[in-house]
Amino acid sequence: MTTTKKLAGKSALVTASSRGIGRATALRLAADGAQVAVNYHSDAASARAVVEAIESAGGRAIAVQGDIGVPADVERVFKETLAAFGSLDILVNNAGLGANGALAEVGPELLDRVVDVNFKGTFYAIQQAARVLNDGGRIVNISTGYTKQPFPGFGVYSATKAAVEALGLAASKELGARQITVNSVLPGLVNTDQTAPIREQFPAVAGMTPLGRVGEPEDIADVVAFLASDDARWVTGQIIAAAGGLA
Repeated sequence: MTTTKKLAGKSALVTASSRGIGRATALRLAADGAQVAVNYHSDAASARAVVEAIESAGGRAIAVQGDIGVPADVERVFKETLAAFGSLDILVNNAGLGANGALAEVGPELLDRVVDVNFKGTFYAIQQAARVLNDGGRIVNISTGYTKQPFPGFGVYSATKAAVEALGLAASKELGARQITVNSVLPGLVNTDQTAPIREQFPAVAGMTPLGRVGEPEDIADVVAFLASDDARWVTGQIIAAAGGLA
């Protein structure tokens, strides 16, 4: 018996998808049948490894370099994706810079960089998607549970991700007439390379989490895959926590 994959015939772009949540998302969307553009900033080897994993499983993927904090790069990433796939159905805005330090210690250059990647990069990606995404398409923004449960040292990160959530709500209103859905996912603490420096805090956070553990990238990827599928056709403008009950 042959089972039709939910995203067969669809194409997706996942920003910052060489590692962590982005990687897990790219692999999951590909497993569901989508052809995937794996965006990366500087780690070409990791991006290529994701592409090879997708191809070895019978899928199709490309690696696309681009700094999501640079508008010209965002435009080029979309152009290369469209050149490879012909059209685009799914955008996952995963790129983001995490812990930025105490507010009193954040300098202008770091602040600008975080805003450029986390907020402006998402804005420019949504702007490009609004121009080229197929009707009935999907936009999923990766926010953070820190917008609901802020932690010291994550103030700028949390603020920019809160802005992303607001941007997603606005985009859902503007794009709804084309049956394009826009939603945001709020991960809790997830076991990734980015959170490795605070791994000693995992047991404490797990103890505060109703489901009793920290998240894995696949926990978030599965929620994204649902929102990217036709199963979520009636879900838009939502902010969905995937945090084990903590957020």
